[in-house]
Amino acid sequence: MEKNKLALHGGKPVRDAYLPYGKQWIDDDDIKAVINALKSDYITTGPTISQFEKAVAEFVGAKYAVAFSSGTAALHAACFAAGIKEKDEVITTPLTFAASANCILYVGAHPVFADINPNTYNISPKSIQSQITEKTKAIIAVDFTGQPADYDEIMSIAKNNKIIVIGDAAHSLGSTYKGGKVGSIGDMTMFSFHPVKHITTGEGGMITTNNEDYYEKLLQFRSHGITRDPQKLSKINEPWYYEMQELGFNYRMTDIQAALGLSQMKKLKTFIEKRREFAKIYNDAFEDMDAIITPFQQPSCHSSWHLYIIRINSEKLSTNRSEIFQALLAENIGVNVHYIPVYLHPYYQKIGYKKGLCPNAEKIYQEIITLPLFPKMSERDLNDVIAGVKKVISYYSID
Repeated sequence: MEKNKLALHGGKPVRDAYLPYGKQWIDDDDIKAVINALKSDYITTGPTISQFEKAVAEFVGAKYAVAFSSGTAALHAACFAAGIKEKDEVITTPLTFAASANCILYVGAHPVFADINPNTYNISPKSIQSQITEKTKAIIAVDFTGQPADYDEIMSIAKNNKIIVIGDAAHSLGSTYKGGKVGSIGDMTMFSFHPVKHITTGEGGMITTNNEDYYEKLLQFRSHGITRDPQKLSKINEPWYYEMQELGFNYRMTDIQAALGLSQMKKLKTFIEKRREFAKIYNDAFEDMDAIITPFQQPSCHSSWHLYIIRINSEKLSTNRSEIFQALLAENIGVNVHYIPVYLHPYYQKIGYKKGLCPNAEKIYQEIITLPLFPKMSERDLNDVIAGVKKVISYYSID
């Protein structure tokens, strides 16, 4: 009995050291690439950025890619390039990081939250359709956990209503939808290179697109709205002359970051393979546990598994998600929750959003827990997570 006593109640945890839910994998090649960038003539905006952009564009099958200082900056730029402005409405999901909606506010527009599919946790096309008005300018679809959104239906809705689709693919670099890579499906697609993502540049983001007009606007927006292109200047072109034509931002990535990203891209295939392998190990380990629900995957999609999320079946348990979460933390399993529905945050409540907007998202938020998943996990790490989950869930399971 003492052997299985929860660490939360004074028992011995399944592991001695804390295991985070996500972590970067930096090797000597990455470090060497950064050192070489530091020794070069360019440490801010230099040639390595365009090399990194080209590598990502080629990987996802897009014509153009523009790097930014963060994924959030990239989303802001996409909203600008799409021409979203005050009084416009943009539909997005509430089950996401706040940046997916904040970028809409940055350009003065109004976020409209559509509910989610209770199986995939992605935005529901049916709910999108019900939210469209004459003010709707765009849809920001999030590929939650790495599983692509239902792009066929979303693109069809967008085409019928003449609105723009921006894919928030912060979770889905390397994912495929009906055989095609995420990054070349929507009008614009954002990728994030935060340390817990598939590859990292420290902080960083990118927009891919097949639209040359969007590409040009993105380039200008990330650099103060300034251009030196002779074809775009309104006055006589002197060698020193440039113009600020839009109110842009300093959202540029550095060559140091791009060097790291370029090095990481060489390992992306391996990183994704490991994530998929580990997700399968989790699925196999938990498939017979009635008290938890493992992630549902659409047959038409191939996730790159940024996150692995279990869902608590409260009817089979004697406690709530909060206590299970605390119990897993006590076992040194670094669980997390992704995400608090955006409109439940105090800022969104302050500007008029109310609880009850998206019942599916609110219900699922109360039941989900993110388990550790990252390429550098060892076999022991995986076994510890599985042992910790089984230990905690077994303790609270109703026979």
